[in-house]
Amino acid sequence: MITVGDYVLELPELVGLGIAVIVIVLLIMTVRAAGRSAQLAEPMAQQMGAISARVQMLSDGQQQLTGGLTHVSEAQAASQTSMLQLMEKRLAQVSENMTENLQGSSRRTAHSLGELQERLKTIDKAQENITKLSGDVLSLQDILSNKQTRGAFGEIQLNDIVGKALPKDSYALQHTLSNGKRADCLIYLPNPPGPIVIDSKFPLEAYEALRNAKTQSQLNEAARMLRTSVRTHIKAISEKYILEGETADGALMFLPSEAVYAELHANFPELVREGFSAKVWIVSPTTCMATLNTMRAILKDARMREQAGAIRRELGLLYTDVERLGTRVENLDRHFGQAAKDISDIKISADKAGRRARRLDNFDFEELASDDDKVVPLTKPEV
Repeated sequence: MITVGDYVLELPELVGLGIAVIVIVLLIMTVRAAGRSAQLAEPMAQQMGAISARVQMLSDGQQQLTGGLTHVSEAQAASQTSMLQLMEKRLAQVSENMTENLQGSSRRTAHSLGELQERLKTIDKAQENITKLSGDVLSLQDILSNKQTRGAFGEIQLNDIVGKALPKDSYALQHTLSNGKRADCLIYLPNPPGPIVIDSKFPLEAYEALRNAKTQSQLNEAARMLRTSVRTHIKAISEKYILEGETADGALMFLPSEAVYAELHANFPELVREGFSAKVWIVSPTTCMATLNTMRAILKDARMREQAGAIRRELGLLYTDVERLGTRVENLDRHFGQAAKDISDIKISADKAGRRARRLDNFDFEELASDDDKVVPLTKPEV
């Protein structure tokens, strides 16, 4: 127990008082510490506010960044979608073009194969024609190897040329002359020069020997054979087919081969001159056609001269008919003039009859009296 002044404090009270004091002291210390802590925490609070503002700014930036990333992501997704669509279109277009190109290539290939097949058919046909032509050439060689068949070949060719160049009534085939000789063709030309004979000759053996000669001696022998053969033909034509008073003073020797004709003019001009001297003119298929065309012009001119008298007679009759027609036209004109005059007189009579009818209808007797003195005037009756 402790006595303080008038107060006596017991131990429990002292303990409670001490505790209270301690508590007060601690509160004071706490308050002081809190004040100091508050003073110390104020800068920290400011820093924490700044940090909070920065954190807010970071949060806002993060949100903006998130929005930008979302926009970029959406734009990228849209771009990828557009690109995918474009790629799909391009792929579809490329696929379509490839399909069309493949189809076109297939059609072109099929067309080319068809054309190739047609050409192969043409080649096969040409090959068949060549094979056939080879057989025909062999047959032609067989024909030309025989004198009689060779002569018939020349005659047939001559007949074909003459038939194409001249009218049928202007020539005769296998015509027999007055001396009993038969000409291959006789053309009826007017005088002069008169009918002219064309005879076909084909010195093929001598020409082939000339073409096939290997040595100079063979060449000389073939040339001699050709000269002999052609001279024999010229002499035979001159003696058989040039008849005075019956045929022209010349004849034509037809060679059915342009090669033989060219060989004679190129290397044997003396034979051509001998033919001219004997008035036997050597012609080939080409020159024969030209000569026949000239003869056709001569025949046409002669026929026109023959028809000149008939034309003059027809012109005289035509002139007479024209004069008769003029006379008849004049008569018809007179008839028309007389008819016109009669019609005019009829019109005058009709006008007079019309005027009289109108006067009678109006009882205009006085006017009638002036026109006709025999009209009796009316008088008053006597009373």
